[in-house]
Amino acid sequence: MMSEVQVHTVARQMLEKHGFAAIAKAAEQAQACEGRGEADEAKEWRHIADAMKIMRGPLQG
Repeated sequence: MMSEVQVHTVARQMLEKHGFAAIAKAAEQAQACEGRGEADEAKEWRHIADAMKIMRGPLQG
């Protein structure tokens, strides 16, 4: 299991590389892990996606 620091580091790196599309990429990774029966890994990807949502802040609209 990743530490909170690792989760936020990965989330920040993904946002820097992919922009807000990184959230969708993390969700796709979670689904792929679930499809392979890797529940713990899927949970980590969802945690990363949640961290990115917090980092992005509230959506303006």
